[in-house]
Amino acid sequence: MSPAQSRRFRRLLLTGAAGALGTVLREHLPALADVLRVSDRAPLGPAQEREEVVPCDLGNAAGMEALTRDVDAVVHMGGVSGEAPFADLHHGNILGMYHLFEGCRKNGVGRVVWASSNHAIGFYPRTRTIDATVPQRPDTNYGLTKAFGEDLAQYYNDKYGIEAVSLRIGSCRDRPIDRRMLATWLSYPDLAHLVERSLIAPAVGHTVVFGVSANHESFWDNRAAAALGFRPRDNAEAYRADIEASTPPVGPDDPLVKYQGGQFVAMPHADDDAT
Repeated sequence: MSPAQSRRFRRLLLTGAAGALGTVLREHLPALADVLRVSDRAPLGPAQEREEVVPCDLGNAAGMEALTRDVDAVVHMGGVSGEAPFADLHHGNILGMYHLFEGCRKNGVGRVVWASSNHAIGFYPRTRTIDATVPQRPDTNYGLTKAFGEDLAQYYNDKYGIEAVSLRIGSCRDRPIDRRMLATWLSYPDLAHLVERSLIAPAVGHTVVFGVSANHESFWDNRAAAALGFRPRDNAEAYRADIEASTPPVGPDDPLVKYQGGQFVAMPHADDDAT
């Protein structure tokens, strides 16, 4: 990030700061803020320079109201990050999102940038290129909670004027590891850049974008992210030869290649007994 070219915030809040993506962003967001408030229910270690460490459970309404007090904007990476029984998802991804936006409403926080997921639209076929305006088609309980989060963000923008950017993150990791990720990969530097642009772009209303790098292969039209100033630099193509040599191809009816949500569309219902 280039703080000289970026809006500087007095205080930013980062939730889910102990998670995989939160850990990445914890390194980058101090460039944008005088103070970075980091939160999670998992251990966060000691506060770094210009940090405030404030543990909080997303399901705690009073705690979330206090957590969002006296901050300019929120980067919300908290919640359950994969398929799970609905009760587990409900706590962090439904109640937690509601508590977050309620805290922002009560405390006058102007913008939320948060981790939605490509699994909110996972049942679209890979043969169809979609943009962020298509109807949601979640592929799991997890995807359903992300669709709820996007609707919640729209509601709080329409009714209370809280701006939000919903990041439909593809496959964010240090490198792609399978053939699907040749299309869905988001590198860590591109994640940091996307979050920065989502924080500082003017007048976003509620904008839904795809979190994906500049991969040669893609099934997402990401013009909405480009409108925020997102210019990804990394490309999964650099890993194609290694991935194709190490992972066998699958048939055209395999969910991994048939649907944009990949293996998530074939997962059993998480609330069924595992017998």
